[in-house]
Amino acid sequence: MKIFYSFLCLFTILTSGFCQSKQKESSLLENGVSEQLAIFRKHQISNVSYQLSFEIPNQKDQDIISNLSLDLTLSDLSRPLYLDFKENTQNIKSVLANGKNIAIVHEKGHIVIPAENLISGENIINISFIAGNLSLNRNDDFLYTLLVPDRASTLFPCFDQPDIKATYKLSLTVPKDWKVLAGADVKETVEKGDFTSYTFGESDKMSTYLFSFVAGKFNNVTQKPGLEMTFLYRENDKGKIESSRDTIFSLHQQSLDFLEKYTNYKFPFQKLDFVSIPVFQYGGMEHVGAIQYRESTLFLDNSATDSEKLDRAKLIAHETSHMWFGDLVTMKWFDDVWMKEVFANFMADKIMNPIFPKVNHNLQFFSAHYANAYAEDRSLGTHPIKQNLANLKDAGSLYGSIIYNKAPIMMRQLEASMGKEAFQKGIEKYIQKFANDNADWNNLVEILDAETPLDMQKWSRVWVNQSGRPIITDKIEYDDKNRIKSFKIFQQAEDKSANIWPQSFQIGLVYAKKVKVVNVNFKNQNLLLKELEGLRKPLNVMYNYNGYGYGVFPVGIHNLNTISSLKDDLARASAYVNLYENMLAGNLHPSYVFAVFLKGIQVETNELVLKIIANQTNAVFWKFLTDKQRIKAHEQLEGVLYHCLQANLPGNIKKTLFNLYSLIAYSDSGKEKLYEIWAKEKIIANLKLNEDDYTNIAMNLAIFKVHIANEILEKTRTMITNPDKLKRFEFLLPSLSEDESVRNAFMESLKDDKNREKESWVTVGLANIHHPLRQESAQKYIRFSLDLTEEIQRTGDIFFPKDWLSNTIGKYSSKYAFDEVQRFLKENPNFSPILKRKLFQATDLLYKAQNIKKETE
Repeated sequence: MKIFYSFLCLFTILTSGFCQSKQKESSLLENGVSEQLAIFRKHQISNVSYQLSFEIPNQKDQDIISNLSLDLTLSDLSRPLYLDFKENTQNIKSVLANGKNIAIVHEKGHIVIPAENLISGENIINISFIAGNLSLNRNDDFLYTLLVPDRASTLFPCFDQPDIKATYKLSLTVPKDWKVLAGADVKETVEKGDFTSYTFGESDKMSTYLFSFVAGKFNNVTQKPGLEMTFLYRENDKGKIESSRDTIFSLHQQSLDFLEKYTNYKFPFQKLDFVSIPVFQYGGMEHVGAIQYRESTLFLDNSATDSEKLDRAKLIAHETSHMWFGDLVTMKWFDDVWMKEVFANFMADKIMNPIFPKVNHNLQFFSAHYANAYAEDRSLGTHPIKQNLANLKDAGSLYGSIIYNKAPIMMRQLEASMGKEAFQKGIEKYIQKFANDNADWNNLVEILDAETPLDMQKWSRVWVNQSGRPIITDKIEYDDKNRIKSFKIFQQAEDKSANIWPQSFQIGLVYAKKVKVVNVNFKNQNLLLKELEGLRKPLNVMYNYNGYGYGVFPVGIHNLNTISSLKDDLARASAYVNLYENMLAGNLHPSYVFAVFLKGIQVETNELVLKIIANQTNAVFWKFLTDKQRIKAHEQLEGVLYHCLQANLPGNIKKTLFNLYSLIAYSDSGKEKLYEIWAKEKIIANLKLNEDDYTNIAMNLAIFKVHIANEILEKTRTMITNPDKLKRFEFLLPSLSEDESVRNAFMESLKDDKNREKESWVTVGLANIHHPLRQESAQKYIRFSLDLTEEIQRTGDIFFPKDWLSNTIGKYSSKYAFDEVQRFLKENPNFSPILKRKLFQATDLLYKAQNIKKETE
C-alpha cells in the first residue's frame, strides 16, 4: 500500500509538472504574436540569420518552392522554439533541427521546435516549405513582397516581431527576362534554362517587416547623384520618364544629405535602391535598401501642379527618413509604430525647406496635416497617438491619420517648447544610442528630458497618451470707448474630459489696414491676455493665425470678405479649416460656410490654400446641404468654377479649379462642357491635362450619366497606352456601367478575396458605385459592405479596412445609411472594437450630417 501510495504521489508530481509545463507552453501559443511571446523570445533568441531561397515560376497560380536555413543562438531551453508561419500546415514540407528530421508541429500559426531538439548556444533550423501568397502580391509578370506589420510570417517561417533583428541571405530563381531587387546587392547570377538564379549578399540587420524583394519585367536605370542608386520602374510614358527620372534620383540624394547633417549620422545601409509599382497599396514602403513606391506618385509630366511636385518630394523624403527613423532605430513593439511615422513625416517637412525655397513651409505643414488629423480626432473613433497592443496581429489597426498627421503636429509643438537646437541635440543622441537597435517612446523622452526644463512626462501625458482635441472659447469685454477691457480664452476637451493641451499659437486682431499679431502660450485651462488690454476693437479676431495651434477655435465675427482679404496665406488656410470645423461642431450653417468658400474660390491665388477650400467645398456640397440648397448651390458653384477657368490664371490654379469642376459638373450644360474638354474640342488656355486626367474625366462623365457614356469609356480604353493602367481601367469598367445589374455584379464579386487583391483599384471602384448620384441604387450594399469588414481586415493590408469603409458607407450622409449603421452595430454587439473604431472614423461626416441637416431643414 505504501509502495502504491508513493508511486501515486510520484505520478501526481510528474503529471502535475507535465500539465504545468503544457499550460506554460500553451499560454504563449495563440494566433498572432502576443506581447508575452515576443518578450520571451527576445530573452531566448539572439544572433539571428535567415538564409532563404524562392523559386518563382512563370505562372502566378503555381506554387513557389522555398527553403529556409535559420541560424540563431538560444540562451533558454525552458520552452520550445516558436517560429511564426501563418500558412496552411500542408505548406510545410520538412523540418530539421540541428541536422535531424523532426515531426512537423504547427499550431495556431506557429511551427513548434521542441526543446529536446535544441541546444544551448548556436542552432541551425532547416525548413522546406511552399511560400505563402497573401503578401507576395503576384501579378502576371511581376511580384513584390509587402510584409508590414506582421506579414513576413505569411510568406516564410520567422520570428515576426520588430525587436528580433536579423541578417538575410536571399536566393531568387525567376523567369530569365525578369529583373530583381532586394536589400543587398546581387553577388552571383546563374542561367538555368528559361530561368535565372540570383544570389544576393548578406543584408544589413533589419526587422522582419523590412525584409523585401521585387521580381518581374521592369525597366531599370542606375545613377550616382552622390550615392549610387538603381531604380526599377514599369512606366512607359516617355514624357513622364524624361521629366521625372533625374528629379527622382536628385530628391533621394537631397533627402540623404539633409538627414546625414541633421542626425550627424552617415547613411546607415549598404545601398538605397528603389522601385515604382503600378498597383502598390501605399504611397511608399521603407524597405531597407529597396524602397517601394506607387508609380503614379513618382512619375509626373509637365501638367503637374506645384502641389503634386511637393507631394512627390515629401513622399521620397518620408521614405528616406525611415532609413534612420524606423530602419536604423526601430520601435521595440508595434505600439510605438507612430514613432517611426511621426519622425518620417516631421523630417520630410523639414527636408522640403531647402528643396522648395519659394514654398511657405509652415503653410505646407498645415495643409498636409491638420485637416486629416481633425478628421479622425473629432470622430467617435479617435484614439491616443500611442495605443495599447496586446497582439501583433492587430498592429495594422494602429495606422491612420492620428499617427501620420496629429503626431507631427504634436512633435512640432514639442520642438517649439524645447527650442530647435535642444530638440535636434536630443535626436542626435537618440540615433547614436539606439543605432541598429530598438527603442520606445520612454527611451526618447528620457533623452529629450535631459535637454529641456520642460516636464516631458507631463507634456506627453495629454499629447501622446490621451485622445481628442481642445475646444477653445473666449470672453472679450470692451469699454465704452470700444477698447479691449478684458480678453480671456478658455480650453475644454471636446470629449468633456479634464485634459489640457499645452500649446502655442497666434491670435490676429484684424483692423482695416493692419493685423495685430499676438503670441499665445496656452498652458492651463484659461488665460488672461493682459497685453491686449487697451487695444481698439478689431474688425475680426482670427485665431490660430500662424497655424500652430491644434483644436477648434472661435470664429469671431466673420463676413465674406474678412478671410479672403487676409494677406497672410497661412492665416487664410487656418481660417478656412477652422470655419469648416465650426460648421461640423454645429456652430455655423452649411449654406453660410459654402458661401464663404465660394468667395474664396474666386479670389484665392495660393494653390495650397485653394486645395483646402476645394476639398472642403466638395464635402459641404455633397454631404451637408439639403437637396433644395444643393440645387441652388450647384448652379452657383458650376458657374463660378467655369468662369474662373476662362480667366487669366496660373496653370496650377487652373488645374486645382478644374479638378473640383470635374467632380461637380453634372448639369446638362456642365456635362456638355466636360465632354468637349475630354474630346479636345474645347481647349482651356493654360490648363494642362494628361492621359490620366482624360481617363478621370471619362469616368466622371459615365457617373454623370452622359447618354454616350459607353462610347466614351470604350474610346478611353483604346487610348490608354500603359498596359498596367489599361488593366486597372478594365477592372473599373463594371463599376462605371450604366447598367445597375453590372454594377451589382461588381459588388458581389468582391466577396471573393482574389477580386480584392488590387486594393487601390477596389477603393476607386467602390467610390464609383457609391457616388452620391448613384446612392439610391447602391444603398442596398451598405449592409453587405459592413458584413464583409472583418473579412477585409483578415485578408487586406493595413489601410484597406478604413479605405473599404470610407468608400462604401463613408460616402453617405442620409438617414437611411445612418440607420443601417445603427442596426448593424445593434445586431453585432461583439463586432471587433478595432473595426468599430475604423467604422466611426469612416462615418464621422455621416454622423455629423444627421444633426446638421436636422437643424437646417
